[in-house]
Amino acid sequence: MTTLALPYLSILRARFSLMLQYRTAAWAGVATQFWFGAIRVMTLVAFYAGTGRQPLNLAQVVTYIWLGQAFLALLPWAADAEIAANVESGNVGYERLRPVDTYFLWFARALAWRVANTCLRAGPVFVLAALVLPLTAMRDWSWRMPAGLDAAVLFLVSIALSALLSSAMTVLLNIVVTAVRTPRAAGFAMGFVNLFSGLVIPLALFPSWAQTFLLWQPFAGLADIPYRIYFGALSGAQAAEGITAQIVWVVLLVLLGQWWLDRVLSRIDMQGS
Repeated sequence: MTTLALPYLSILRARFSLMLQYRTAAWAGVATQFWFGAIRVMTLVAFYAGTGRQPLNLAQVVTYIWLGQAFLALLPWAADAEIAANVESGNVGYERLRPVDTYFLWFARALAWRVANTCLRAGPVFVLAALVLPLTAMRDWSWRMPAGLDAAVLFLVSIALSALLSSAMTVLLNIVVTAVRTPRAAGFAMGFVNLFSGLVIPLALFPSWAQTFLLWQPFAGLADIPYRIYFGALSGAQAAEGITAQIVWVVLLVLLGQWWLDRVLSRIDMQGS
C-alpha cells in the first residue's frame, strides 16, 4: 500500500514545496484578504445593529468572516492553471502515458496547491484578526477563539475534510476544462462556491426552511460546516451530521471524478510521427 501511494505522496510534497515559494504573492493576498474581511465585518456589524435576534450572534458572525478570509485559498474557484495550459497546448494527452492513476495524480496536485496557499495566508490573517485587533479599539471586530477543546478538535477534522472536498471539486473543474478544451469552461465555479459555501452570507442567516438543504449540499462542507463547528453553532449531533455530509460528498465526488476522467481521457487521440 505504501509503495502504491509513494508517487502521489511525492507529487504532493513537491507541489506543496513549490507553492510555498510564492511568499510575496501570499503577503499581497494577506493584505487583500484582511482589507476585504474588514469591509465584510463592517457591513454585518451595520446589519446586526438594525435587526433583531439572528441564528448567529455578532461575535460568531465576525469570527465566521475571519475564518473565511484565513481559509480563502482553500476554495475551489478555478481549475489547475498548469493542467489548463496543457489542455490549450494539447499536452494533456500525455497524462494517459504516466505510470500512475491520473485522477489521484491530479488530486494530489490540487491538495498541495490548496493547502500550501492556505498555510501561507492563514497564519498572518490570524495574527492580525485574533491577536492584534483585540489590542485596539476594534476588539469587538476580532477573531475569537474556538468554543472549547471539543469544538477545536472537531474543527480540525472538518477543515481537513474541507481540503479533501475542495481538491475533489478542483479535479472536477480540471475535467470540465479537459472535456470542453478551454480554461474558460471553469469560470462558472466562483459564483456557486462563494454563495453556497457561505462566503458571501453565512448559511445560518438564510431562511430556516432552507437549512436542511443548505447543510447537505456539497459546497457547505467547504466553509460553513467547519466554521460553525469552530464557534459551537454546530455541536454534538449537528456537528456529526455536518462532518458526515462532508465525508459523503468527498466519496461521491471522488467516484464521479474517477468515472468521468476515464471517459474524457479515453476520447483523447494522440497524433504524431
